[in-house]
Amino acid sequence: MRAYTAAIGDYPHTAAVKAGGRFEFADVEPIHRAFAPMVRSLRFDFAELALATCLQAHEAGVGVSLLPLVLHGNFHHRSIWRRAGGPGLAELAGRRVGVRAYTQTTGLWVRGFLASDYGVDLDGITWVTTEGPQVAGYAEPANVTRVPGPLVAALEAGEVAAVVMGPRAVPEGAPLEPLLPDWENAQRQWFARHGTVPINHLLTVRTEVLRSDPEAVRELYDALAAGIDARGDERLRYGVPAVAEAVRIAVRYAAQQHLITTEPTVDELFADFQRYLG
Repeated sequence: MRAYTAAIGDYPHTAAVKAGGRFEFADVEPIHRAFAPMVRSLRFDFAELALATCLQAHEAGVGVSLLPLVLHGNFHHRSIWRRAGGPGLAELAGRRVGVRAYTQTTGLWVRGFLASDYGVDLDGITWVTTEGPQVAGYAEPANVTRVPGPLVAALEAGEVAAVVMGPRAVPEGAPLEPLLPDWENAQRQWFARHGTVPINHLLTVRTEVLRSDPEAVRELYDALAAGIDARGDERLRYGVPAVAEAVRIAVRYAAQQHLITTEPTVDELFADFQRYLG
């Protein structure tokens, strides 16, 4: 029986699966370092993959199939920061805002709610990045620039007005504060409107593996689903109906932000899953 390779992060809901079995788990930390090797050279049989990268890989025809299982998800109204007392939301127009990569999924969600809920002109902002795209061939918009980093230092120096990063990535003691002072209320309102939690990372598989050995794919999918069930966390879920609305919103945001040029349907994105496992 073949042992398949997998690049999946260390979470409570993945611990049991990663403890042993027929899957060989790559040691990749942080997990986003596995994304480019997966979409550029199909380095692994299975991989956790950021949703924005999934959408770009689908459009580029990369031989990776999306599986409707959320390995990481969260709200992101707290994921944009300013210097204490720095420029506010209304002052972002025409400014520079830092984000690790323009294609980063946290940035996708932050830009999405800034535009849809606060009327921010995303094209009028210069997006200052330290990393390029993971999917080869993607051309970044003209208002994206690269700097050597780190972005927190650029923010503290006033070189950018704000920076996009998850709360856990903010250095301890950094004099930063959320750009949205009412982020908790904004988060609750977003959930009330959409009835879903933003998705960061999905499980993916090489399409050839899904075609040739769907039983192995089902085995890993079911094992991870059991871990999600044990957690009982609304940010984690599986199955097409459970992920559909968040995926639809992400597709719309991605098209608006020039990450993709067409808007695939949920059925198109999960066609391989439905065909071989559905």
